[in-house]
Parts: sequence; structure tokens; C-alpha cells
Amino acid sequence: MDKTKPIAALFDFDGVVMDTEPQYTIYWDEIGKKYHPETENFGLIIKGQTLAQIYDRYFRGMDDVQAEITAGLNIFEREMKYEYVAGVTEFMKQLRDNGVKTAIVTSSNEKKMANVYSAHPELKGLVDRILTAEIFTRSKPAPDCFLLGAKVFDTLPENCIVFEDSFHGLQAGTSAQMKVVGLSTTNPEEAIKEKCDIVIPNFSNFTYKDVISLLDK
Repeated sequence: MDKTKPIAALFDFDGVVMDTEPQYTIYWDEIGKKYHPETENFGLIIKGQTLAQIYDRYFRGMDDVQAEITAGLNIFEREMKYEYVAGVTEFMKQLRDNGVKTAIVTSSNEKKMANVYSAHPELKGLVDRILTAEIFTRSKPAPDCFLLGAKVFDTLPENCIVFEDSFHGLQAGTSAQMKVVGLSTTNPEEAIKEKCDIVIPNFSNFTYKDVISLLDK
């Protein structure tokens, strides 16, 4: 860790800040059953990818289907529940009180996030920046989004800690050469423990001191 540069904590959104992933899994599993019945666990496979990336990989050239999915997703995201992962707001406040830069780095787009802000107007005040899908050239598992997180805070990857739950997100954080904390909110600990530095179930017992300890390793 370079002590002349800021420390930055970069949070994925779904499954890390908000416990929404089980809802998305149900939605995308239904889409998978309808359009890709040959693919098992479709809802898990697409996690961490932008909507544009999902369309490009699984629905390329299917304009009518894309329009149908988008319309359904817009309704779904307006009506879904947005509940914080346990301890995350307190943890974010603790980090900022200790001078840590914080950002939400998400594959979600601004339209989806507008629904979140309506439900939780306080969210923007919990972090220094919110980086959404429109900003990134390549989405997870590419490291671009997290490298941008380091750049906006004028810091280095070695000073950054990533909080992720999806396989694509964990890979992106590792590829960015940052410390990675895995949240077992979407996938069980056994499935992700080899893909990150440490696994936690939520933020209830994770502190600023734990961040410093991990970055010092």
C-alpha cells in the first residue's frame, strides 16, 4: 500500500450494497427457461454483466426479444424491493469517517439506479461516487470499472479494496490487482473463497481496521 495515496473502497451494488440478487435470479431464470432452455442456471451465469453485454452474448440480432426483456425488466426494477445488506451503511460511514474514498461500481445503468434513488434518496450521500454501466468501455469480468474507480480517486490498485459477490465481479477485482472481499450473499462461501482474499456474509462484523489489515498484507 502506498501511504502517499488515498485508500479507496469500491462496492458492487446488487448483492453487496442491496440484497437484490435473489430477485434478479428469479427474473433471469425465467428468461433463460423461455429463450435458452439448454442453459442451466441462466440467472447465475449472467450476473455481473451489463444489459448490453447480456444482449450481445445471448440475444444478438433478436431485437424484438431484447425489447420485450427490456420492457419487462423496467417494470420489474420499479417494483422490486431494495433492502440494504446488513451493516453496509454503517460500514460505509465508518470508512468515510476515517478518510477512505468510497464508490459504488455497478453494471447497472442509470435508469435502474434512478429507481433505487427513489426508494433510497440517502444512497448518494453514503459514497463519494457512483459509477454506472454507461461509463465503462468493457464490463466485468474485465477490470476496467475498478481501474476507473482507482483513477477517479487518484490512487493506485494496491490501495483499493473491492467488495463483490458475483463470479464476474470477483474476477474483475482480481484482474485489477486489488484486494477482493467476497460477499456470500449470492453464491455460497465454498464457491467463491478461492476467487477472493476473504469471504464475509455481510458487513455486520467488518470494520475499517479489517480493511487496513487486508491492504497491509
